[in-house]
Amino acid sequence: MTTTVAKIITIEEFLKLGFIDESPAWEYINSAAIQKPMGGGKHSLLQKRLVGVIDTATSNYEAFPELRCSFGNRSVVPDVAVINTDQIPLDESGDIVSSGINFAPDWVIEILSPAQSQTKVTGNILHCIKHGTKLGWLLDPSERSILVYQPHNLPDLLTGTDKLPVLEGVNLIITVEEVFHWLQRKK
Repeated sequence: MTTTVAKIITIEEFLKLGFIDESPAWEYINSAAIQKPMGGGKHSLLQKRLVGVIDTATSNYEAFPELRCSFGNRSVVPDVAVINTDQIPLDESGDIVSSGINFAPDWVIEILSPAQSQTKVTGNILHCIKHGTKLGWLLDPSERSILVYQPHNLPDLLTGTDKLPVLEGVNLIITVEEVFHWLQRKK
């Protein structure tokens, strides 16, 4: 079930609300605050594994789970946001800022939950692509497929042994099948 708060006028007002980073996080889309649905076990496991695999495959980028990304009059919280390490915003003491980022991440990954609208999630990925994101993945665990979004290309629907594209500088060769194999319990 999606929860929406009416009467949000500006993104600035939204970002001042005290509850937007509670779990599950809230997003600002089309002048409304919308709470993301809880992901569940498959969602959490895929998210955890993706962050680990990406971070292991590169020193040029950092993968963040549930990082608030506010830009282009929208504030979204992708399941995984991958950012060039040179762009990670730091505070005066050199620590990463706690407020998220104010630009589109280089790579955005969304994992479709059963209660989530594929149209809304696709809209968030397309918004990111329009504002500078180089790569977007939309994982659908129930279909065992991944839609891949890149600027100036039609989306690609990848399944099975199809190799997934990654950002330049990320030393990762992985197939759709390998990603969804993470959901199987090891004995």
